[in-house]
Amino acid sequence: MPSSTAVQLRGLLETLLQAPLPVRLRAWDGSETGPAGTPVLIIRNRRALRRLVWRPDELGLARAYVSGDLEVEGDLFEALRRLATLIFRGADVRGLPNRAVAADLLRLGVLGPQPKPPPEELAMRGTRHSPRRDRQAVSHHYDVGNTFYEIILGPSMVYSCAYWAGDDGGSGLADAQRDKLDLICRKLDLKPGMRLLDVGCGWGSLALHAAREYGVDVVGITLSIEQADYARKQVAEAGLTAHVEIRVQDYRDLGDGPFDAISSVGMAEHVGTAPYAEYAAILFERLKPGGRLLNHQISALHPAPPAARKRRSFIDAYVFPDGELVPLGTTVTLLEQAGFEVRDVQALREHYARTLRAWVANLESEWPAAVRLAGAGRARVWRLYLAASALAFEQARIGVNQVLCVKAHRDGGSDMPATRSGWPA
Repeated sequence: MPSSTAVQLRGLLETLLQAPLPVRLRAWDGSETGPAGTPVLIIRNRRALRRLVWRPDELGLARAYVSGDLEVEGDLFEALRRLATLIFRGADVRGLPNRAVAADLLRLGVLGPQPKPPPEELAMRGTRHSPRRDRQAVSHHYDVGNTFYEIILGPSMVYSCAYWAGDDGGSGLADAQRDKLDLICRKLDLKPGMRLLDVGCGWGSLALHAAREYGVDVVGITLSIEQADYARKQVAEAGLTAHVEIRVQDYRDLGDGPFDAISSVGMAEHVGTAPYAEYAAILFERLKPGGRLLNHQISALHPAPPAARKRRSFIDAYVFPDGELVPLGTTVTLLEQAGFEVRDVQALREHYARTLRAWVANLESEWPAAVRLAGAGRARVWRLYLAASALAFEQARIGVNQVLCVKAHRDGGSDMPATRSGWPA
């Protein structure tokens, strides 16, 4: 008796991915196989399999999911957790029994040319990390529509790790984001009349909080036109136009200063490893002696081997083009080489995992609206990206840290307390 389509598919996928498939599988004809009680991987059509034949790695799986050729029924987090070993390593297809694979492909009717990637996949042009290419990358990620981001981020419109300060863990996302903004302001020791530079200011939440609660004047810069428009509107509605200036400006074009304090929150990941020394040097130059820099940055806890880094990832193709994560030690070294003295490092890895799960819940609760605003493919990109990132933080594959630095005076004075008493927790 011939085996079902699902059984044939499972054998082929396990050959391609070189590992057992730890979830249930449903083929396009409705047949199923695999462990019961697990999420179901739904292969909707033969094109999904062709995508995996051509790219038997995370990018092939992502293309199939984003296009809708592949679906997950059940808990997406659990499905990704079970598939993590397959997703975060690329299969070595050189040693596959090609004749057997070809026979299976022929029998299933899936032989054919490589399908075009979904339109949400970005092909970057120009010199990596040039101002023009950086603008293209930022626009791809952030200029999706402010209303779409409001669905995901909630009313705080803060697109970085929240901070749950209380021990009971009962506060919501909005409270945790407010506490994170306040933590940054206190670490910078902001006082009325000071001038703050917020690099990569997003939708202006930190600039507004610092001006409203601490009485400082803020210059916020971003490369996203949509972010800047939104932030300026929020500033005007808050009556803070005399104290907050939002610019569409590259950090390399900063011509004013010096500033009393600088914040860089979720920005440095876009800068790239090669230009980071220049980035740090510019911030150092724009800061007054005795001023502080708060650098909030995602880090690579277990950097991928060089061979793996050459393969294009889902994140690079769909979410953060040209984004780079480096170990914390690399960031600290580059900041010190620019002249900064690193005074404190706080890891917030568990907080980011919780933040991302809250964003996924927001997205799923407003799924029809998200699809209407951004399209089904873009909404699926974000659901996959947020869920996979939450697991990456939970499993300690990536981290996030606040690095507090000071630009010491020429005589070595730091204008900082010599002990931790009174420091923000």
